[in-house]
Amino acid sequence: MKVVRSTEELAPARRAVAIGTFDGVHLGHRRVLDATRAAGPISTVVTFDPHPRTALGNPVELLTTHARRLELLADAGLDEALVLEFDLDFARTTPEDFAERYLRAVGAEVVVAGAGFRFGHRRSGDLTLLESLGFDVRTVPLVEGVSSSAIRALVKAGEVDRAAAILGRPVEIEGVVVSGHARGGTLGFPTANLHVERDLLVPAYGIYAGAALGTRAAISVGVNPHYGGVEQRVEAFLLDYDGDLYGQRLVVELWRRLRDERSFGSEAELVAQIARDVEETRAAQQPFYAAKS
Repeated sequence: MKVVRSTEELAPARRAVAIGTFDGVHLGHRRVLDATRAAGPISTVVTFDPHPRTALGNPVELLTTHARRLELLADAGLDEALVLEFDLDFARTTPEDFAERYLRAVGAEVVVAGAGFRFGHRRSGDLTLLESLGFDVRTVPLVEGVSSSAIRALVKAGEVDRAAAILGRPVEIEGVVVSGHARGGTLGFPTANLHVERDLLVPAYGIYAGAALGTRAAISVGVNPHYGGVEQRVEAFLLDYDGDLYGQRLVVELWRRLRDERSFGSEAELVAQIARDVEETRAAQQPFYAAKS
């Protein structure tokens, strides 16, 4: 997928365009993206960075980083992504100006969006307006029960298996691997410690079974209460991996929440519990989720 940040980077052509933030690229988003790809001949997604709510001073806990969102959009088969910088000046763009400067300018003939889609200054534009401006508007019905906010609620409650069912893929958390206290190594379970972006959603604290880099992983999310920790930490023990991950970006799937995090009476008890967590992780099944399209 070609990624650009200005309309000038796209050669004039007939395009079908989907517009949205697409945080999570969930099943509802996939329905819009599939319809855009089918409308052709060139399928283009117009999206925003940062998230519009964040830019307007209303922080949102994101399901995906910007980099991961672009990867998922590429996986959906889109030909191009036009990433527009969303700031206060951009927020003042009228719907009519948006249509001319970012849709008409790239040759958009078909515009695809979910029912109820709004855009432009104070969300004053809608699909009816785009039709009146001469675009072939394709309205995609919403998928009942599927929304980024519903997925956030499930992830915050630790119900990652239920979230996967409406996300259309396993819940993920990602970050850059950084140095930690190295306690895992001394206990026999060396972990990759993730530095997670501040605006990325972190699931309910606890121990999870999941996967990373093609191998199963036991993941700890929390403050490490056994050692009196207070700072949030995300650590992944990759069961069958041997390599140096420091400085690398790591995407970790969370399949199932195994238990709460807690303190133990001794380090031996902690090690025994971690061993049980690892065995549960080996036996864990990837959560059920619907087909992507």
